[in-house]
Amino acid sequence: MALKKGAKLPTGMAKRKAKNREDSAQKDDFEASLKVSPPIHQFSKTLDKNLATSLFKMLLKYRPEDRAQKKERLLKRAEAEGKTHEVKKPIIVKYGLNHVTYLIEQNKAQLLVITHDVDPIEFVVWLPVLCKKMEIIYYIMKGEAQLGTIVHKKMTSALCLTSVKNEDKIDFSRILEAIKANFNDKYDETRKKWDGGVMGSKSQAKTKAKGRLTAKEAAQRMT
Repeated sequence: MALKKGAKLPTGMAKRKAKNREDSAQKDDFEASLKVSPPIHQFSKTLDKNLATSLFKMLLKYRPEDRAQKKERLLKRAEAEGKTHEVKKPIIVKYGLNHVTYLIEQNKAQLLVITHDVDPIEFVVWLPVLCKKMEIIYYIMKGEAQLGTIVHKKMTSALCLTSVKNEDKIDFSRILEAIKANFNDKYDETRKKWDGGVMGSKSQAKTKAKGRLTAKEAAQRMT
C-alpha cells in the first residue's frame, strides 16, 4: 500500500529502515577497516572514462564472429578451394583465460584487458605480473558483463588483441601509449600501495581523545 506524501511511516517499518541504515553503515566501516594487499588493490584503479570508451570502440571492431558470420566465411573458403586465392581468417579479439595466458607467454598479445570484478579475484590477480614480465601492455576495465558483450558472452574475465588492421594502427598505438602510462609505467608504484585500514568512527573518536589527553599531560609536565 502506497503512503501519501508527508505521511509518517508505521512504527515497525521506521524501525526496520533505521536498523538497515545502521547495518549498512557498520558494514561500510568494517570493509573500510580491512587492509587490502597491493596485488588486489590495483584492481580498484581502472581506466578513465574517455580512454576506456575509445578502447571499447576499438575492441568492438574486432568482435569474434557469431555463428552466421562464421558459417558464411567457411562457405566462402569452401568455394575458394582449388582456386588461387584464399579467404583470410579475420583479425579478432582473443578471449578465454587459458587462451589469453598462452598468447601472453608466447609474446603474441599486444594488449590485455582484465575486468576489475572477477570473483574470485585469484583467477586474474597474477596477470599484471605476467604482463610486466613479458613487457605486454595491460589495463583494468570495469565490468565483466560489459567486456562479455564484445565476445558475445554474458561475461568474460580477460581478452586480448594480437594485431589490428592497417587503418587502425595509428589510433591503436595512441591508445597503447596512454594505457602504458596509466598502468605499466606505474606498476612499481602500485605494487607498494595498500588500501583499507581505515578506523571506524568510534575508534577514531577514541584515538582523538587519547591524543588530546596525551597532549594535555605533556603540557602539564612542561609547566
